[in-house]
Amino acid sequence: MRGLGEVFGVEGMALYKHVANKHDLLEGMVDLVLSEVELPPPGKQWKSELRQGAISTLKVLLRHPWACQLIVSGGAGPGPAMLRHMDGILGTLREGGFSVEMTHHAYHVVDVYVKGVALATVSFPFKKEDMAEMAETFLMEFSASDHPYLVEHIQYHLETGVLGEGDFEFGLDLLLDSLERLRG
Repeated sequence: MRGLGEVFGVEGMALYKHVANKHDLLEGMVDLVLSEVELPPPGKQWKSELRQGAISTLKVLLRHPWACQLIVSGGAGPGPAMLRHMDGILGTLREGGFSVEMTHHAYHVVDVYVKGVALATVSFPFKKEDMAEMAETFLMEFSASDHPYLVEHIQYHLETGVLGEGDFEFGLDLLLDSLERLRG
């Protein structure tokens, strides 16, 4: 709090006029980040609403890599933006014809997928420009003729990066298509 106070040019203790403790501060920061998520307006088709919301959530979490870890670890409780976000997704599913049980499962599967991809992406220790050297080192550890599909996969990563274009959407569409089949 002292360091944050210095940034704002005030005593660290002055911040306690606005927040009760560090947890409240972190909760407010996470809530501010989640307020950037574009929730689609109600009334659209449930699948396109969830897709648009998931893509927006991923983009926001990748813009603020610290926030994803904090959300996943439970380091910040739900603020107003998080509650709106959660209720919007749950409402989309219920109004889309999902039962209470299916809504529960669908919400958690999509939520874990989005946060998992975000967390894996921000936690990966290599940038695209570092991957060639990493791949070269990795490929020396085994015989390419014994593992041709792994070599092919690594080469694809070298072309597309850690999370290739369309990878997230591909997985999201698999989830949403499966949910659509199960909804009936």
